[in-house]
Amino acid sequence: MQYPGGFADPEMEKIGKRHNVDKMTLMAKESFNQQACSNVHLAAENMVKIINRSSMISMFEKPKFRDFVKGLDENGKAFMVNALSQLLHNRAQAKQRAGFEALVDILRTEKLAKWSLVTIIPAYYAPQREIFVKPTTTKNVLRYFEITDPVYKPSPTWEFYQKYRKLINQAKTNIDPNLSPTNAAFTGFLMMTVKS
Repeated sequence: MQYPGGFADPEMEKIGKRHNVDKMTLMAKESFNQQACSNVHLAAENMVKIINRSSMISMFEKPKFRDFVKGLDENGKAFMVNALSQLLHNRAQAKQRAGFEALVDILRTEKLAKWSLVTIIPAYYAPQREIFVKPTTTKNVLRYFEITDPVYKPSPTWEFYQKYRKLINQAKTNIDPNLSPTNAAFTGFLMMTVKS
């Protein structure tokens, strides 16, 4: 009722412009398609670029991630890019899970296994299927709607990601489509709802 046009409402459009999701989605699809992921160095550089340009990643995490990737040797970069590729391109749960967990494992080596860094690229790459887990928003949404399963934990886990993704995708089916052009937009809408 507050935003009758959903994300087409002028106020919501202003917010959307700050995040530039369409441009970031296009960049992710070009940078991380299967062919692009076969070039390990370029894909690793593109991971840094997209994280640097994302309005949803903390300014503190961006230089740490850039320095982390810069310091990886050939094998480390290949491991990271392969993990991301598996997460993005496999619809089989077991393989997607393996990619997610491998990405968390390599980021954990430098204390960078943060929800935002693990989920931002999938959220841009497949914005209607994958989700961006922003800790404060996620905790508030779960608390506000009195959802007890899944239980949020600061360390990224596949179990939580899979359950929360299912929850968000199911919730979208019960609302006006204008409120969910992407999963990130929908969780942003939920964040605003929880605050008001």
